[in-house]
Amino acid sequence: MLGGIDPRAGKPVDPATLLDVGQLLRAYYAGRPDPAQRVTFGTSGHRGSAFNNAFNEAHILAIAQAICLDRKARGVDGPLFVGIDTHALSAPAFATAIEVFIANGVTTMIDARGGYTPTPAISHAILAYNRTRTNGLADGVVITPSHNPPADGGIKYNPPHGGPADATTAGAIERIANALLVGGLAGVRRIPIERARASAELRRYDYTSPYIADLENVLDMAAIAASGLKIGIDPLGGAAVHYWAPIIDRYRLNATLVSEAVDPTFGFMTADWDGQIRMDCSSPYAMARLVGLKERFDVAFGNDTDADRHGIVTPSQGLMNPSHYLAAAISYLFGSRAAWPATCAVGKTMVTSAMLDRLAEKLGRQIIETPVGFRWFVNGLHSGAIGFAGEESAGASFLRQDGSVWTTEKDGLVLGLLAAEITACTGRDPSELYDGLTHELGAPFYQRTDAPATPEKQALLKMLTPDQLAMTALAGEPVLAVESTALGGEPLGGVRVRTKNGWFAVRPSGTEDVYKIYAESFLSAEHLHLIQIEAQARISNLFDAWMANRH
Repeated sequence: MLGGIDPRAGKPVDPATLLDVGQLLRAYYAGRPDPAQRVTFGTSGHRGSAFNNAFNEAHILAIAQAICLDRKARGVDGPLFVGIDTHALSAPAFATAIEVFIANGVTTMIDARGGYTPTPAISHAILAYNRTRTNGLADGVVITPSHNPPADGGIKYNPPHGGPADATTAGAIERIANALLVGGLAGVRRIPIERARASAELRRYDYTSPYIADLENVLDMAAIAASGLKIGIDPLGGAAVHYWAPIIDRYRLNATLVSEAVDPTFGFMTADWDGQIRMDCSSPYAMARLVGLKERFDVAFGNDTDADRHGIVTPSQGLMNPSHYLAAAISYLFGSRAAWPATCAVGKTMVTSAMLDRLAEKLGRQIIETPVGFRWFVNGLHSGAIGFAGEESAGASFLRQDGSVWTTEKDGLVLGLLAAEITACTGRDPSELYDGLTHELGAPFYQRTDAPATPEKQALLKMLTPDQLAMTALAGEPVLAVESTALGGEPLGGVRVRTKNGWFAVRPSGTEDVYKIYAESFLSAEHLHLIQIEAQARISNLFDAWMANRH
Protein backbone atom coordinates (compact mmCIF):
# COMPACT_ATOMS: atom_id res chain seq x y z
CA MET A 1 0.00 0.00 0.00
CA LEU A 2 1.07 3.57 -0.58
CA GLY A 3 1.41 4.25 3.13
CA GLY A 4 3.52 1.12 3.71
CA ILE A 5 2.60 -2.24 5.18
CA ASP A 6 2.05 -2.24 8.93
CA PRO A 7 4.15 -4.88 10.73
CA ARG A 8 0.93 -6.29 12.23
CA ALA A 9 -0.53 -7.04 8.78
CA GLY A 10 -1.56 -10.65 8.29
CA LYS A 11 -0.99 -11.52 11.96
CA PRO A 12 -3.56 -12.36 14.66
CA VAL A 13 -4.97 -9.25 16.26
CA ASP A 14 -3.72 -8.22 19.69
CA PRO A 15 -6.64 -8.83 22.13
CA ALA A 16 -5.75 -5.63 23.97
CA THR A 17 -6.68 -3.60 20.88
CA LEU A 18 -10.13 -5.09 20.32
CA LEU A 19 -13.29 -3.04 20.19
CA ASP A 20 -15.06 -2.21 23.46
CA VAL A 21 -18.56 -3.14 22.31
CA GLY A 22 -20.31 -1.72 25.36
CA GLN A 23 -18.62 1.64 24.93
CA LEU A 24 -19.57 1.68 21.23
CA LEU A 25 -23.23 0.93 21.96
CA ARG A 26 -23.37 3.67 24.59
CA ALA A 27 -21.93 6.09 22.04
CA TYR A 28 -24.57 5.00 19.51
CA TYR A 29 -27.39 6.14 21.80
CA ALA A 30 -25.67 9.09 23.48
CA GLY A 31 -23.96 10.75 20.52
CA ARG A 32 -25.46 13.82 18.86
CA PRO A 33 -24.18 14.52 15.34
CA ASP A 34 -23.02 18.05 14.57
CA PRO A 35 -23.08 19.55 11.04
CA ALA A 36 -19.85 17.73 10.12
CA GLN A 37 -21.50 14.35 10.79
CA ARG A 38 -24.62 14.70 8.68
CA VAL A 39 -25.96 11.86 6.56
CA THR A 40 -23.93 11.06 3.46
CA PHE A 41 -26.15 8.57 1.66
CA GLY A 42 -24.35 7.28 -1.41
CA THR A 43 -25.39 4.29 -3.49
CA SER A 44 -23.81 2.12 -0.78
CA GLY A 45 -25.82 4.01 1.82
CA HIS A 46 -24.51 5.78 4.91
CA ARG A 47 -21.54 4.52 6.93
CA GLY A 48 -19.60 5.71 9.94
CA SER A 49 -18.75 5.04 13.58
CA ALA A 50 -20.65 6.02 16.70
CA PHE A 51 -17.34 6.99 18.27
CA ASN A 52 -17.06 10.08 16.07
CA ASN A 53 -20.81 10.76 15.89
CA ALA A 54 -21.00 9.62 12.26
CA PHE A 55 -23.37 6.68 12.89
CA ASN A 56 -25.70 7.22 15.82
CA GLU A 57 -29.33 6.62 16.69
CA ALA A 58 -30.15 10.08 15.35
CA HIS A 59 -28.77 9.15 11.92
CA ILE A 60 -30.85 5.96 11.75
CA LEU A 61 -34.03 7.70 12.91
CA ALA A 62 -33.57 10.31 10.18
CA ILE A 63 -32.57 7.83 7.46
CA ALA A 64 -35.38 5.38 8.26
CA GLN A 65 -37.97 8.18 8.18
CA ALA A 66 -36.45 9.49 4.94
CA ILE A 67 -36.77 6.05 3.36
CA CYS A 68 -40.43 5.90 4.40
CA LEU A 69 -41.15 9.32 2.91
CA ASP A 70 -39.19 8.70 -0.28
CA ARG A 71 -40.72 5.30 -1.03
CA LYS A 72 -44.19 6.77 -0.45
CA ALA A 73 -43.43 9.63 -2.83
CA ARG A 74 -42.35 7.13 -5.50
CA GLY A 75 -45.45 4.99 -5.00
CA VAL A 76 -43.61 2.03 -3.49
CA ASP A 77 -46.11 0.50 -1.07
CA GLY A 78 -45.22 -3.19 -0.88
CA PRO A 79 -43.26 -4.88 1.90
CA LEU A 80 -39.80 -3.72 2.94
CA PHE A 81 -37.29 -6.59 3.21
CA VAL A 82 -34.79 -5.82 5.99
CA GLY A 83 -31.57 -7.63 6.86
CA ILE A 84 -28.52 -7.09 9.05
CA ASP A 85 -24.91 -8.23 9.23
CA THR A 86 -22.76 -9.09 12.26
CA HIS A 87 -21.22 -5.70 13.06
CA ALA A 88 -21.84 -4.52 16.63
CA LEU A 89 -23.85 -1.48 15.52
CA SER A 90 -26.13 -3.45 13.21
CA ALA A 91 -28.45 -4.83 15.92
CA PRO A 92 -29.18 -1.49 17.64
CA ALA A 93 -29.56 0.24 14.28
CA PHE A 94 -31.97 -2.51 13.24
CA ALA A 95 -34.10 -1.93 16.35
CA THR A 96 -34.15 1.82 15.74
CA ALA A 97 -35.12 1.39 12.09
CA ILE A 98 -37.89 -1.08 12.95
CA GLU A 99 -39.40 1.42 15.40
CA VAL A 100 -39.65 3.95 12.55
CA PHE A 101 -40.76 1.61 9.77
CA ILE A 102 -43.61 0.15 11.83
CA ALA A 103 -44.67 3.58 13.11
CA ASN A 104 -45.02 4.64 9.47
CA GLY A 105 -47.22 1.64 8.67
CA VAL A 106 -44.63 -0.07 6.47
CA THR A 107 -44.97 -3.85 6.27
CA THR A 108 -41.49 -4.93 7.32
CA MET A 109 -40.03 -8.38 6.59
CA ILE A 110 -37.34 -9.58 9.00
CA ASP A 111 -35.46 -12.86 9.21
CA ALA A 112 -37.68 -15.63 10.58
CA ARG A 113 -34.88 -16.98 12.77
CA GLY A 114 -33.72 -13.61 14.04
CA GLY A 115 -30.43 -14.12 12.24
CA TYR A 116 -28.20 -12.37 9.76
CA THR A 117 -29.02 -11.83 6.09
CA PRO A 118 -26.51 -11.44 3.24
CA THR A 119 -27.05 -8.53 0.86
CA PRO A 120 -27.61 -10.88 -2.13
CA ALA A 121 -30.37 -12.70 -0.22
CA ILE A 122 -32.19 -9.37 0.21
CA SER A 123 -31.86 -8.68 -3.52
CA HIS A 124 -33.07 -12.21 -4.30
CA ALA A 125 -36.11 -11.77 -2.02
CA ILE A 126 -37.07 -8.42 -3.59
CA LEU A 127 -36.82 -9.78 -7.13
CA ALA A 128 -38.74 -12.96 -6.26
CA TYR A 129 -41.57 -10.96 -4.68
CA ASN A 130 -41.79 -8.47 -7.55
CA ARG A 131 -41.39 -10.98 -10.40
CA THR A 132 -45.11 -11.31 -11.16
CA ARG A 133 -46.24 -7.93 -9.84
CA THR A 134 -46.71 -4.52 -11.41
CA ASN A 135 -47.91 -2.74 -8.29
CA GLY A 136 -47.49 -3.18 -4.54
CA LEU A 137 -43.78 -3.64 -5.23
CA ALA A 138 -41.28 -4.52 -2.52
CA ASP A 139 -37.95 -2.88 -1.75
CA GLY A 140 -35.31 -3.44 0.92
CA VAL A 141 -32.84 -2.19 3.50
CA VAL A 142 -29.57 -3.82 4.56
CA ILE A 143 -27.92 -2.68 7.76
CA THR A 144 -24.20 -3.20 7.12
CA PRO A 145 -20.99 -1.22 6.63
CA SER A 146 -19.72 -4.05 4.39
CA HIS A 147 -16.08 -4.97 5.11
CA ASN A 148 -15.42 -1.87 7.22
CA PRO A 149 -13.78 -2.09 10.68
CA PRO A 150 -15.72 -3.42 13.71
CA ALA A 151 -16.56 0.02 15.12
CA ASP A 152 -18.37 1.05 11.94
CA GLY A 153 -22.05 0.83 11.11
CA GLY A 154 -23.90 1.19 7.83
CA ILE A 155 -27.35 1.24 6.26
CA LYS A 156 -28.24 1.05 2.56
CA TYR A 157 -31.45 1.03 0.54
CA ASN A 158 -32.42 -1.18 -2.40
CA PRO A 159 -35.35 -0.02 -4.59
CA PRO A 160 -37.78 -2.47 -6.25
CA HIS A 161 -35.20 -3.47 -8.88
CA GLY A 162 -33.31 -5.18 -6.04
CA GLY A 163 -29.98 -3.47 -6.60
CA PRO A 164 -28.16 -0.46 -5.14
CA ALA A 165 -30.06 2.81 -5.13
CA ASP A 166 -29.47 5.14 -8.05
CA ALA A 167 -28.01 8.59 -7.43
CA THR A 168 -31.40 10.31 -7.58
CA THR A 169 -32.96 8.05 -4.95
CA ALA A 170 -29.88 8.12 -2.72
CA GLY A 171 -29.73 11.91 -3.01
CA ALA A 172 -33.39 12.28 -2.06
CA ILE A 173 -32.95 10.10 1.03
CA GLU A 174 -29.88 12.09 2.04
CA ARG A 175 -31.63 15.46 1.66
CA ILE A 176 -34.70 14.37 3.61
CA ALA A 177 -32.62 12.78 6.37
CA ASN A 178 -30.44 15.84 6.84
CA ALA A 179 -33.49 18.12 6.91
CA LEU A 180 -34.89 15.94 9.70
CA LEU A 181 -31.61 16.18 11.63
CA VAL A 182 -31.58 19.98 11.29
CA GLY A 183 -35.17 20.03 12.54
CA GLY A 184 -34.28 18.09 15.67
CA LEU A 185 -35.98 14.93 14.33
CA ALA A 186 -39.38 16.57 14.82
CA GLY A 187 -40.77 14.87 11.72
CA VAL A 188 -39.77 11.34 12.72
CA ARG A 189 -42.57 8.89 13.54
CA ARG A 190 -41.48 6.27 16.07
CA ILE A 191 -42.98 3.72 18.45
CA PRO A 192 -41.28 1.72 21.25
CA ILE A 193 -39.54 -1.45 20.10
CA GLU A 194 -41.88 -3.65 22.18
CA ARG A 195 -44.90 -2.32 20.29
CA ALA A 196 -43.08 -2.61 16.98
CA ARG A 197 -42.21 -6.25 17.61
CA ALA A 198 -45.84 -7.01 18.52
CA SER A 199 -47.23 -5.27 15.44
CA ALA A 200 -48.94 -7.23 12.67
CA GLU A 201 -46.91 -5.14 10.21
CA LEU A 202 -43.71 -6.87 11.37
CA ARG A 203 -43.54 -10.15 9.45
CA ARG A 204 -41.11 -13.05 9.81
CA TYR A 205 -39.68 -14.17 6.48
CA ASP A 206 -37.50 -17.16 5.56
CA TYR A 207 -34.70 -15.59 3.53
CA THR A 208 -32.50 -18.67 3.70
CA SER A 209 -34.52 -21.53 2.18
CA PRO A 210 -35.70 -19.89 -1.09
CA TYR A 211 -32.23 -18.51 -1.79
CA ILE A 212 -30.50 -21.83 -1.16
CA ALA A 213 -33.08 -23.85 -3.12
CA ASP A 214 -32.64 -21.51 -6.10
CA LEU A 215 -28.85 -21.88 -6.29
CA GLU A 216 -29.19 -24.85 -8.65
CA ASN A 217 -30.73 -22.50 -11.22
CA VAL A 218 -27.67 -20.25 -11.37
CA LEU A 219 -24.93 -22.86 -10.78
CA ASP A 220 -24.27 -26.49 -11.67
CA MET A 221 -24.49 -27.66 -8.08
CA ALA A 222 -24.80 -31.30 -9.16
CA ALA A 223 -21.45 -31.14 -10.94
CA ILE A 224 -19.77 -29.64 -7.87
CA ALA A 225 -21.19 -32.40 -5.67
CA ALA A 226 -20.32 -35.20 -8.09
CA SER A 227 -16.72 -34.02 -8.39
CA GLY A 228 -16.02 -34.59 -4.70
CA LEU A 229 -13.86 -31.46 -4.64
CA LYS A 230 -12.49 -30.52 -1.24
CA ILE A 231 -13.84 -27.01 -0.69
CA GLY A 232 -12.83 -24.60 2.08
CA ILE A 233 -15.12 -21.74 3.14
CA ASP A 234 -14.44 -18.83 5.51
CA PRO A 235 -17.37 -16.44 6.09
CA LEU A 236 -15.06 -14.09 8.05
CA GLY A 237 -17.70 -13.98 10.79
CA GLY A 238 -20.20 -12.31 8.48
CA ALA A 239 -23.83 -12.65 7.46
CA ALA A 240 -23.23 -15.76 5.32
CA VAL A 241 -22.11 -17.76 8.36
CA HIS A 242 -25.41 -19.63 8.83
CA TYR A 243 -26.06 -20.09 5.10
CA TRP A 244 -23.14 -22.37 4.36
CA ALA A 245 -24.09 -25.37 6.50
CA PRO A 246 -27.53 -25.76 4.87
CA ILE A 247 -25.97 -25.23 1.42
CA ILE A 248 -23.43 -27.96 2.10
CA ASP A 249 -26.14 -30.26 3.44
CA ARG A 250 -28.71 -29.68 0.67
CA TYR A 251 -26.27 -30.15 -2.19
CA ARG A 252 -24.06 -32.76 -0.48
CA LEU A 253 -20.85 -30.83 -0.99
CA ASN A 254 -17.48 -32.01 0.29
CA ALA A 255 -16.96 -28.65 1.96
CA THR A 256 -15.52 -27.48 5.26
CA LEU A 257 -16.36 -24.29 7.13
CA VAL A 258 -13.03 -23.25 8.60
CA SER A 259 -14.83 -21.09 11.15
CA GLU A 260 -18.40 -20.38 12.21
CA ALA A 261 -17.37 -17.79 14.78
CA VAL A 262 -19.51 -14.68 15.16
CA ASP A 263 -17.87 -12.04 17.33
CA PRO A 264 -18.62 -8.30 17.05
CA THR A 265 -15.01 -7.51 17.97
CA PHE A 266 -13.84 -9.73 15.07
CA GLY A 267 -11.01 -10.85 17.33
CA PHE A 268 -10.47 -13.98 15.22
CA MET A 269 -9.31 -11.90 12.24
CA THR A 270 -5.79 -11.20 11.08
CA ALA A 271 -4.92 -7.53 10.68
CA ASP A 272 -5.25 -5.83 7.31
CA TRP A 273 -2.45 -3.94 5.52
CA ASP A 274 -2.61 -0.96 7.89
CA GLY A 275 -2.90 -2.97 11.10
CA GLN A 276 -6.66 -2.40 11.32
CA ILE A 277 -9.31 -5.11 11.43
CA ARG A 278 -11.16 -5.13 8.13
CA MET A 279 -13.17 -8.07 6.77
CA ASP A 280 -11.85 -7.54 3.26
CA CYS A 281 -11.91 -10.87 1.46
CA SER A 282 -9.81 -9.40 -1.38
CA SER A 283 -6.93 -8.62 1.00
CA PRO A 284 -4.23 -11.29 1.50
CA TYR A 285 -3.67 -9.91 5.00
CA ALA A 286 -7.30 -10.16 6.09
CA MET A 287 -7.55 -13.57 4.40
CA ALA A 288 -4.32 -14.93 5.90
CA ARG A 289 -6.11 -17.68 7.85
CA LEU A 290 -7.70 -19.24 4.76
CA VAL A 291 -4.62 -18.69 2.60
CA GLY A 292 -2.62 -20.58 5.22
CA LEU A 293 -4.93 -23.57 4.71
CA LYS A 294 -4.78 -23.54 0.90
CA GLU A 295 -3.03 -26.91 0.60
CA ARG A 296 -5.93 -28.64 2.37
CA PHE A 297 -8.46 -27.77 -0.33
CA ASP A 298 -8.87 -28.05 -4.08
CA VAL A 299 -10.42 -24.58 -4.00
CA ALA A 300 -11.44 -22.26 -1.18
CA PHE A 301 -13.18 -18.92 -0.78
CA GLY A 302 -14.28 -16.30 1.72
CA ASN A 303 -16.84 -13.52 1.92
CA ASP A 304 -16.98 -10.09 3.48
CA THR A 305 -19.39 -9.19 6.27
CA ASP A 306 -22.54 -8.75 4.17
CA ALA A 307 -21.42 -11.47 1.72
CA ASP A 308 -21.66 -9.40 -1.43
CA ARG A 309 -17.94 -9.85 -2.14
CA HIS A 310 -15.72 -12.88 -2.67
CA GLY A 311 -12.10 -13.92 -2.26
CA ILE A 312 -10.90 -17.02 -4.13
CA VAL A 313 -7.99 -19.13 -2.81
CA THR A 314 -6.27 -21.82 -4.90
CA PRO A 315 -3.48 -24.22 -3.92
CA SER A 316 -1.06 -22.85 -6.52
CA GLN A 317 -1.66 -19.09 -6.21
CA GLY A 318 -3.13 -18.47 -2.77
CA LEU A 319 -5.55 -15.53 -2.86
CA MET A 320 -6.33 -14.65 -6.46
CA ASN A 321 -6.14 -11.08 -7.67
CA PRO A 322 -9.83 -10.10 -8.02
CA SER A 323 -9.42 -9.09 -11.67
CA HIS A 324 -7.78 -12.43 -12.47
CA TYR A 325 -10.77 -14.27 -11.08
CA LEU A 326 -13.22 -12.05 -12.95
CA ALA A 327 -11.43 -12.96 -16.19
CA ALA A 328 -11.52 -16.68 -15.38
CA ALA A 329 -15.21 -16.48 -14.47
CA ILE A 330 -16.13 -14.61 -17.66
CA SER A 331 -14.19 -17.02 -19.85
CA TYR A 332 -15.87 -20.02 -18.26
CA LEU A 333 -19.42 -18.67 -18.10
CA PHE A 334 -19.63 -17.36 -21.64
CA GLY A 335 -18.29 -20.70 -22.84
CA SER A 336 -20.64 -22.86 -20.78
CA ARG A 337 -24.00 -21.05 -20.52
CA ALA A 338 -25.60 -22.12 -23.81
CA ALA A 339 -28.96 -20.53 -23.00
CA TRP A 340 -27.52 -17.06 -22.46
CA PRO A 341 -28.46 -14.62 -25.25
CA ALA A 342 -25.78 -14.22 -27.91
CA THR A 343 -26.09 -10.47 -27.39
CA CYS A 344 -25.53 -10.29 -23.63
CA ALA A 345 -22.52 -8.20 -22.69
CA VAL A 346 -19.69 -8.12 -20.17
CA GLY A 347 -19.94 -5.31 -17.61
CA LYS A 348 -16.85 -3.84 -15.95
CA THR A 349 -15.96 -0.65 -14.13
CA MET A 350 -13.38 1.80 -15.47
CA VAL A 351 -10.83 0.73 -12.84
CA THR A 352 -11.06 -3.01 -13.55
CA SER A 353 -8.31 -4.75 -15.52
CA ALA A 354 -8.13 -4.15 -19.28
CA MET A 355 -7.71 -7.93 -19.50
CA LEU A 356 -11.52 -8.04 -19.48
CA ASP A 357 -11.63 -5.85 -22.60
CA ARG A 358 -9.29 -8.23 -24.41
CA LEU A 359 -11.27 -11.22 -23.22
CA ALA A 360 -14.60 -9.73 -24.32
CA GLU A 361 -13.16 -9.07 -27.77
CA LYS A 362 -11.97 -12.69 -27.98
CA LEU A 363 -15.44 -13.90 -26.97
CA GLY A 364 -17.16 -11.58 -29.43
CA ARG A 365 -19.02 -9.85 -26.62
CA GLN A 366 -19.69 -6.16 -26.10
CA ILE A 367 -17.90 -4.61 -23.14
CA ILE A 368 -19.94 -2.13 -21.10
CA GLU A 369 -17.61 0.07 -19.06
CA THR A 370 -19.01 2.15 -16.22
CA PRO A 371 -17.87 4.35 -13.33
CA VAL A 372 -17.19 2.64 -10.02
CA GLY A 373 -20.35 1.34 -8.36
CA PHE A 374 -22.48 -1.74 -8.94
CA ARG A 375 -25.57 0.41 -9.45
CA TRP A 376 -24.48 0.99 -13.04
CA PHE A 377 -25.08 -2.70 -13.83
CA VAL A 378 -28.54 -3.03 -12.29
CA ASN A 379 -30.64 -2.41 -15.39
CA GLY A 380 -28.45 -4.59 -17.60
CA LEU A 381 -28.57 -7.53 -15.20
CA HIS A 382 -32.30 -7.07 -14.64
CA SER A 383 -33.06 -7.15 -18.37
CA GLY A 384 -30.51 -9.84 -19.25
CA ALA A 385 -28.54 -7.42 -21.43
CA ILE A 386 -25.47 -7.99 -19.24
CA GLY A 387 -24.47 -11.60 -18.68
CA PHE A 388 -21.75 -10.92 -16.13
CA ALA A 389 -20.92 -7.73 -14.24
CA GLY A 390 -17.87 -7.32 -12.04
CA GLU A 391 -15.87 -4.77 -10.06
CA GLU A 392 -12.16 -4.82 -9.23
CA SER A 393 -13.07 -4.82 -5.54
CA ALA A 394 -14.15 -8.47 -5.79
CA GLY A 395 -17.85 -7.95 -6.34
CA ALA A 396 -19.82 -9.53 -9.18
CA SER A 397 -23.04 -11.22 -10.23
CA PHE A 398 -24.25 -13.02 -13.33
CA LEU A 399 -27.39 -14.40 -14.94
CA ARG A 400 -29.17 -17.64 -14.16
CA GLN A 401 -28.44 -20.59 -16.42
CA ASP A 402 -31.55 -19.75 -18.48
CA GLY A 403 -30.35 -16.18 -19.08
CA SER A 404 -32.72 -14.44 -16.66
CA VAL A 405 -31.79 -12.26 -13.70
CA TRP A 406 -30.36 -13.86 -10.54
CA THR A 407 -29.57 -10.83 -8.37
CA THR A 408 -29.00 -7.18 -9.15
CA GLU A 409 -26.56 -6.98 -6.25
CA LYS A 410 -23.10 -8.44 -5.95
CA ASP A 411 -23.25 -12.04 -4.73
CA GLY A 412 -20.20 -13.37 -2.91
CA LEU A 413 -21.75 -16.76 -2.18
CA VAL A 414 -22.46 -17.50 -5.84
CA LEU A 415 -19.05 -16.26 -7.00
CA GLY A 416 -17.40 -18.53 -4.44
CA LEU A 417 -19.41 -21.54 -5.55
CA LEU A 418 -18.65 -20.68 -9.18
CA ALA A 419 -14.96 -21.22 -8.43
CA ALA A 420 -15.89 -24.75 -7.35
CA GLU A 421 -18.00 -25.27 -10.49
CA ILE A 422 -15.13 -24.11 -12.71
CA THR A 423 -12.75 -26.54 -11.02
CA ALA A 424 -15.26 -29.40 -11.15
CA CYS A 425 -16.22 -28.93 -14.80
CA THR A 426 -12.87 -28.04 -16.36
CA GLY A 427 -10.42 -29.95 -14.21
CA ARG A 428 -8.54 -26.67 -13.69
CA ASP A 429 -8.92 -24.29 -10.80
CA PRO A 430 -9.56 -20.60 -11.60
CA SER A 431 -5.86 -19.72 -11.22
CA GLU A 432 -4.93 -22.33 -13.81
CA LEU A 433 -7.71 -21.17 -16.12
CA TYR A 434 -6.47 -17.58 -15.83
CA ASP A 435 -2.88 -18.63 -16.56
CA GLY A 436 -4.11 -20.19 -19.79
CA LEU A 437 -5.77 -16.92 -20.76
CA THR A 438 -2.53 -14.98 -20.23
CA HIS A 439 -0.71 -17.21 -22.72
CA GLU A 440 -3.25 -16.18 -25.32
CA LEU A 441 -4.05 -12.58 -24.37
CA GLY A 442 -0.98 -11.40 -22.50
CA ALA A 443 -0.20 -11.16 -18.80
CA PRO A 444 -1.18 -7.82 -17.25
CA PHE A 445 0.34 -6.55 -14.02
CA TYR A 446 -2.38 -4.89 -11.95
CA GLN A 447 -2.51 -3.42 -8.45
CA ARG A 448 -4.73 -1.17 -6.39
CA THR A 449 -3.05 0.83 -3.65
CA ASP A 450 -4.67 2.90 -0.89
CA ALA A 451 -3.45 5.90 1.07
CA PRO A 452 -4.99 8.06 3.82
CA ALA A 453 -6.96 11.10 2.67
CA THR A 454 -8.75 13.82 4.59
CA PRO A 455 -12.31 14.69 3.53
CA GLU A 456 -10.86 17.81 1.88
CA LYS A 457 -8.45 15.76 -0.22
CA GLN A 458 -11.22 13.34 -1.13
CA ALA A 459 -13.38 16.24 -2.32
CA LEU A 460 -10.47 17.55 -4.40
CA LEU A 461 -9.98 14.19 -6.09
CA LYS A 462 -13.67 13.78 -6.77
CA MET A 463 -13.68 17.08 -8.69
CA LEU A 464 -10.33 16.50 -10.42
CA THR A 465 -10.41 17.26 -14.14
CA PRO A 466 -8.15 16.08 -17.00
CA ASP A 467 -6.87 19.65 -17.42
CA GLN A 468 -5.81 19.83 -13.78
CA LEU A 469 -3.92 16.55 -14.04
CA ALA A 470 -2.15 17.80 -17.19
CA MET A 471 -0.12 14.69 -18.03
CA THR A 472 1.30 14.13 -21.52
CA ALA A 473 3.57 11.17 -20.75
CA LEU A 474 3.45 8.24 -18.35
CA ALA A 475 6.18 5.69 -17.64
CA GLY A 476 7.99 6.45 -20.88
CA GLU A 477 4.93 6.38 -23.14
CA PRO A 478 2.81 9.19 -24.55
CA VAL A 479 -0.57 9.63 -22.90
CA LEU A 480 -3.39 8.62 -25.25
CA ALA A 481 -6.31 9.78 -23.11
CA VAL A 482 -7.11 11.44 -19.79
CA GLU A 483 -10.70 10.63 -18.84
CA SER A 484 -13.04 11.76 -16.09
CA THR A 485 -16.20 10.19 -17.51
CA ALA A 486 -17.29 6.79 -18.79
CA LEU A 487 -18.35 6.18 -22.38
CA GLY A 488 -21.94 7.12 -21.54
CA GLY A 489 -20.84 10.42 -20.01
CA GLU A 490 -21.27 9.34 -16.39
CA PRO A 491 -18.67 10.88 -14.03
CA LEU A 492 -15.85 8.64 -12.83
CA GLY A 493 -15.47 10.60 -9.60
CA GLY A 494 -11.76 10.82 -10.36
CA VAL A 495 -9.48 10.58 -13.39
CA ARG A 496 -8.05 7.77 -15.56
CA VAL A 497 -4.88 8.14 -17.67
CA ARG A 498 -4.23 5.68 -20.52
CA THR A 499 -1.18 4.84 -22.65
CA LYS A 500 -0.68 2.06 -25.20
CA ASN A 501 0.56 -0.45 -22.63
CA GLY A 502 -0.75 0.79 -19.31
CA TRP A 503 -3.02 3.08 -17.34
CA PHE A 504 -3.78 4.41 -13.90
CA ALA A 505 -6.85 5.87 -12.25
CA VAL A 506 -7.21 7.80 -9.02
CA ARG A 507 -10.39 8.34 -7.05
CA PRO A 508 -11.50 8.83 -3.44
CA SER A 509 -12.99 5.93 -1.52
CA GLY A 510 -16.72 6.12 -1.06
CA THR A 511 -16.61 4.36 2.30
CA GLU A 512 -13.34 5.15 4.13
CA ASP A 513 -10.93 8.05 4.63
CA VAL A 514 -8.54 6.86 1.93
CA TYR A 515 -7.97 7.41 -1.77
CA LYS A 516 -7.21 4.70 -4.27
CA ILE A 517 -4.75 4.47 -7.14
CA TYR A 518 -5.45 1.69 -9.63
CA ALA A 519 -2.69 0.86 -12.11
CA GLU A 520 -2.00 -1.74 -14.77
CA SER A 521 0.78 -2.59 -17.21
CA PHE A 522 0.79 -5.10 -20.04
CA LEU A 523 4.61 -4.96 -20.17
CA SER A 524 6.16 -5.83 -16.80
CA ALA A 525 6.04 -5.48 -13.05
CA GLU A 526 8.75 -2.83 -13.35
CA HIS A 527 6.62 -0.83 -15.78
CA LEU A 528 3.67 -1.08 -13.37
CA HIS A 529 5.87 0.19 -10.55
CA LEU A 530 6.97 3.14 -12.67
CA ILE A 531 3.33 3.98 -13.46
CA GLN A 532 2.51 3.90 -9.75
CA ILE A 533 5.47 6.11 -8.80
CA GLU A 534 4.63 8.74 -11.42
CA ALA A 535 0.94 8.66 -10.57
CA GLN A 536 1.62 9.07 -6.87
CA ALA A 537 4.07 11.90 -7.52
CA ARG A 538 1.55 13.78 -9.65
CA ILE A 539 -1.21 13.41 -7.06
CA SER A 540 1.14 14.50 -4.26
CA ASN A 541 2.09 17.60 -6.28
CA LEU A 542 -1.58 18.43 -6.75
CA PHE A 543 -2.20 18.08 -3.01
CA ASP A 544 0.83 20.31 -2.26
CA ALA A 545 -0.37 22.97 -4.69
CA TRP A 546 -3.85 22.84 -3.20
CA MET A 547 -2.49 23.24 0.34
CA ALA A 548 -0.28 26.14 -0.77
CA ASN A 549 -3.25 27.91 -2.33
CA ARG A 550 -5.20 27.59 0.92
CA HIS A 551 -2.60 29.61 2.86
